[in-house]
Formats: sequence, structure tokens, C-alpha cells
Amino acid sequence: MLSAFANAFKTPDLRKKILFTLGILAVFRFGSVVPTPNVNLQNVDQCRAMSLAGEGSGLYSMINLFSGGALLQLAIFALGIMPYITASIILQLMTVVIPRLEALKKEGAAGTAKITQYTRYLTIVLAILQSTAFVTMAVSGQLFQGCTLPLVYDVSVFPIIVMVLTMTAGTGVIMWLGELITDRGVGNGMSVMIFTQIAAQFPAQLWGIKESREGAAGWLAFVLVLAVGLLVMAAVIFVEQGQRRIPVQYAKRMVGRKLLGGSTTYIPIKVNQAGVIPVIFASSLIYLPVLYSQFVPGTIDDPNPVSVWIQTHLVTGTSWVYNVLYAALIIGFAYFYVSITFNPDEVADNMKKYGGFIPGIRAGEPTARYLKHVLSRLTAPGSLYLAIIALIPAAAFIWLGTQAQFPFGGTSILIIVGVGLDTVKQIQSQLQQRNYEGFLR
Repeated sequence: MLSAFANAFKTPDLRKKILFTLGILAVFRFGSVVPTPNVNLQNVDQCRAMSLAGEGSGLYSMINLFSGGALLQLAIFALGIMPYITASIILQLMTVVIPRLEALKKEGAAGTAKITQYTRYLTIVLAILQSTAFVTMAVSGQLFQGCTLPLVYDVSVFPIIVMVLTMTAGTGVIMWLGELITDRGVGNGMSVMIFTQIAAQFPAQLWGIKESREGAAGWLAFVLVLAVGLLVMAAVIFVEQGQRRIPVQYAKRMVGRKLLGGSTTYIPIKVNQAGVIPVIFASSLIYLPVLYSQFVPGTIDDPNPVSVWIQTHLVTGTSWVYNVLYAALIIGFAYFYVSITFNPDEVADNMKKYGGFIPGIRAGEPTARYLKHVLSRLTAPGSLYLAIIALIPAAAFIWLGTQAQFPFGGTSILIIVGVGLDTVKQIQSQLQQRNYEGFLR
């Protein structure tokens, strides 16, 4: 592996791509710590420390995760990559229900470019809405629960508009940087940026676990968490690489005066076909009632009973109601997302059109039924795997007493492993083109 790294840097064009990517990531991280104009940075740091010590950041944990902590610092890149991810998911779901988008998807590169353009427009719209919401919370004192310090210097209209426009422009710059990495870097620009933001929090979180206990107990907890994290990472790699390969044969046919076909290939169906999307869906949906409880809390003398129940059962990660509902949503969304992204009927029709068939299965409807059967059997363990990985922070909260500082679980570990594997494979393929050994054997 070390020789592969050396060979990667010995290749001039690949070295330029890696160094260019590292430069863009440095700019990205710099923008994540530069505060937005009109922000009282000293008060923000105090409120953030109070919030992270408790559970105030749980409401925004998903967006704060993808922003690398920039959200709770009110930085110019506070929204991170989350608006683009949300826009991409919305466009992907709308492709299934809107015929125009479905037709664009089938047009190839031109249609994909058009959908990407729509995604950019929707990203800016979502960035405006989200930045307005978070700036309003910061001004009204609702961003950090239990902290009454003023987070901004001036609450008049013009400085607030400047803050909203700055955060929105930051999201636009992030999109541009991600596309630069895709075009001129190692590829997968948006995914690499998410990877960077999550990985940037790992050292502080690991050291925080050590600091949470005194003396030898702190080092013991640190070593145990590191060992458990490596085991979880190995398990995630094993499952993410697992796939069911369905063999497909193509009959020979005459095209003009040439005999084509007769080849054998396979359809790869991953165990975790949905990726990390169900966890993001479930996290977003379960926070909707929490948002309701924040905005409709009632009064001290007459509290809203619904808000009280939500605050009791859906805010803390140790509540059995929260964990059961979270796991059920992940499993349900896994089945839903797989059903809209993999269409067995369409695959069966395409195979029949080009003379392909699965050995032992008739072409057409029997092939579609067989694919549905295999997909449902694979989605069951895949969805359970996602639910178990997502609930690891809850177990860590019970064991360590600190959920926010446990890095090896939930969405973070899935993204770290998935993006890491994809990036390594891309560099490996470029090394193999130059007759070098890759990272993975």
C-alpha cells in the first residue's frame, strides 16, 4: 500500500490531481472556520461549549455533521453540503413521479447535465431557506437551547440579510469546489468534501472521550473505543463490499453480416443497495416533531402536552421510543428507496430486448419476479445492518455517557467507509492504467 502511494505521487498527472484536491479541501476547511459577518464569535463559542456538553446540538446534528461543525460556529460554510444532498435526493425522488425528469434521465449525458442544473437551482433555494431559518434562530436565541447570550452584534434588517446572503453564497462556493474536484481532482467531489468534514471531527471526538474520564480510566476508554471503532469499520467494509451477482447470458444474433452476442455477464446487487440515504431520511423525519416541540412549547403554566411528550421521548438518544422509531424508519426507508432506484420490470424488459436471460429463468415476467424475490431477500439484512450501525451511538451513550463524542457509528462511519472505498478504487484504476499495483488487491 505504501508503494502504491509512492507510485501515485511519482505519476505527474495523478500527483497534480491529488495535490489539487488537497488544496481545494484546505480552502474548504478554511471557510468552515471563518465566521459570518455580524457574528459575536466569543458568545458563539461559549454557547456551543454549553450545547455540546448537553444535548442541545441534537436537533441540528445531521446538518452539523455534514458541515464539520461549521453550523454551530455560524461560519460562512455553515450549511456545508447538506442543501446539495437534500436537493439531489429530492430530484432523484421526483424523477420517479415526473415524466419529464424521467425522460431526461433516459437521454444520457445531456439529460443528466440538465438534471444537474436543476439540482443546482434547487440547492440555492434550499440554502436561502435554511440560512434564513438558522440566522433567525441565532437572532432569537433558539439556536442553542439554554444559552441566552447574544450571538449577533446587530439585529437590524440589513446585517441579517448580509448573513443570509453570505451563508447562501458559501453553499454556492461549496458546489463549485466540489465540481472542481470532480473535474480536475480525484473525482467524487461532493462525497470527498463530506468525507473531509466528518473526518475532521474525529481527532477531537476521540480525545474528548479520553478527557471525559480521569487517569487510567480515560486511556482505557480511549483504547476500547478505538478498538471497537476498527471492528465496526471492518464490519462495514465487509457488508458494503458484499453483493449478489446474478448471472446473465446473451444469445447469439445476426446483425448485418456479423454474429454478435453469446457473452456472459452478471447483475451486481449489493447487500446495502440503498447506501446511507435511509439513515438521512430517517434522521430528517424524526426531527420534524422535535422542531414542532421547539416552536410550539406552550407556556410555563400551560405547557403543550404533545411538545412535552416529544421532548421526553424523541430528543434523547437513550429513549427506547426514539431508538425503536428510528430503527423502524431506517428499515422502511431502505425498502422504499431500493424500490424506486432498482426497477426489476425495467431490467427484465431491457434484458429481453437485447436477448439476455438468467439461466433457468424464462425471459420477461418470470425474470422480473425472480429479481424482485432476490432484491427483497437482500434488502432485509441490508436494512437491519443500517439500523444496527445507526444505533451504535445510542449504545455508546449508555456506556460512555456521551453520545455526541462517539465518532464510530451512525451516518459518519457509513460515509467515511463508503467514500474512502470509492476514492481508493478510483485511484487504483488510474494506477492500473499505468501498470502499477493499486491500493486494493
